[in-house]
Amino acid sequence: MSRRRFDPRQVRRILAYVRPYLPQVALALFFILAVTLLANLIPLVFKYAVDAALAPKEPKPLEARYQALVLAALVFLGLKLGESLFRFAEAYLLAWIGQKVLYDLRRDLFDKLMRLHVGYFDRTPTGRVLTRMTSDVDAIHQFITGGLVGFAADLFMLVGILGFMFWLDVRLALIAFWVVPPLFVLTTWLRARMRAAYRVMRRRLSEMNSFLAENLAGVLTIQLFAKEERQLEKFEEKNQRLLASHVEVIRWFAPFFPVVAFSGELAAASVLHAGGGEVIRGAVSLGLLVAFLDYTRNFFEPLRDLSDKFNIFQSAMAAAERIFELLDAPEEVKDAPDALPVEKLKGEIRFEDVWFAYEDENWVLKGVSFAVRPGEKVALVGHTGAGKTSVINLIARFYDVQKGRVLLDGVDVRRYRQRDLRRALGIVMQEPFLFSGTIEENLRLGDDSIPEGRIWEALELVGLAEAVRRRGGLKVELGERGAGFSTGERQLLALARALLHNPDLLLILDEATANVDSETERKMQEALRRVSRGRTTVVIAHRLSTVRDADRILVFRRGELVEEGSHEELLQKGGYYARLYQLALAS
Repeated sequence: MSRRRFDPRQVRRILAYVRPYLPQVALALFFILAVTLLANLIPLVFKYAVDAALAPKEPKPLEARYQALVLAALVFLGLKLGESLFRFAEAYLLAWIGQKVLYDLRRDLFDKLMRLHVGYFDRTPTGRVLTRMTSDVDAIHQFITGGLVGFAADLFMLVGILGFMFWLDVRLALIAFWVVPPLFVLTTWLRARMRAAYRVMRRRLSEMNSFLAENLAGVLTIQLFAKEERQLEKFEEKNQRLLASHVEVIRWFAPFFPVVAFSGELAAASVLHAGGGEVIRGAVSLGLLVAFLDYTRNFFEPLRDLSDKFNIFQSAMAAAERIFELLDAPEEVKDAPDALPVEKLKGEIRFEDVWFAYEDENWVLKGVSFAVRPGEKVALVGHTGAGKTSVINLIARFYDVQKGRVLLDGVDVRRYRQRDLRRALGIVMQEPFLFSGTIEENLRLGDDSIPEGRIWEALELVGLAEAVRRRGGLKVELGERGAGFSTGERQLLALARALLHNPDLLLILDEATANVDSETERKMQEALRRVSRGRTTVVIAHRLSTVRDADRILVFRRGELVEEGSHEELLQKGGYYARLYQLALAS
């Protein structure tokens, strides 16, 4: 990760998001130049008013002096009106560009997150991802609108003021700018410390968000074990660390404004002293001194704004490091350039000497080989951690094997397009996820081509149609994660969703009956018997009673396939499955 105060590579990547809107940026720069020109003409109007009307060197008739004063006032109002109109156009256009860039960046981040394999989310806390999508993206938005283009506006203003001041009087201009070199040294020193402080603050904000997301998800467990006070103490600790990092940022940023402001007053005092003496001696006009004082004070306003821009830059550089780290995260499970489409699977599954580990060489599956015939119903059993769920993850290609092959219809799953492969699989997980929205929206998942009649057929098939009617039909809103529905009902909804989207393809069920009551389990078993006819079905179950009617049972132990056969065959063997079955009956 880059530790430079200003990383050109990161800036180039941010600017790539601005490139599609270059015509609008060019127009905004035109508005900025217009504002610069009009703003820098105003001190000249003051010079004219003083020299021609208020304190002319040569005596003039009062009428001529009044006319000059009226002219100066009208020109001043005209310049201010034009400046205001151009500032409005500039602000509106910059806000539009910023929101467009924000939209594009959020879209790319979300697209990247949807393409990352599930292992990334196993390693990365949700709160950290949310921080990248929210506050980090907002920091980039501030960099583009308030930082980058704002920096250009301030730079144009500074150059404009410099040009007019040197054009009016080189000596006074040099006197006004003697404070700039020491001011530059001081701000450079402060920026180096500010960057480090911002990086720490962003990291601690991410930790806070991760902790908050985790505790909101686990609030029931916290209350169940009466750990509210303990979690509050942990939150206080993280909150205090975040507060300290914010204070550290303020500590380095706070001196900017008073230092720059005082430098401006010091420069103005120097001009007043030197220029006032020149006026007394008659070397320069009073109007020139007035214009110079106005230019001098105006010069330090964009300098002060630049201090704020450096604050934005530091925040943006820290945010950009994190955002592009996410965008550059390797997609460990990718389609091959010549990946094959999946139109219809017969349902033949084959594992050939499969070795698989989630991390390093901590093998979860060790040399596993088996075959599932098309239309066969196979159950996977074994203690928690035996490797059953990993089998499902590899068939769906949520992960890739380290050794061996996983074949569907004789083709390595790595040769298929992932979208096509997963569309061919109906998967019901142990904890099904339901989105906020209506029952119908959760079942359709955006596929409006599905007739409503088919939805009711799927609900009838899983035995949930009557319950849905009692609750008000398909348009009933579900709460977050299906709040308002029991665990069993959510499981049945997930089963109906899988069937609705894959009526003719491979169906894989992952521990779908582990957390339901006996009545719901009975309904699900009846539904499974109906939908598994003629369709390859793989069932993972903790309750061995649910796998009796499987054509074949695969028994896993510590990552190895130790037995296979029908329920009766395995009981007759008196091996590991028989012991598991006896333990299940005893419990």
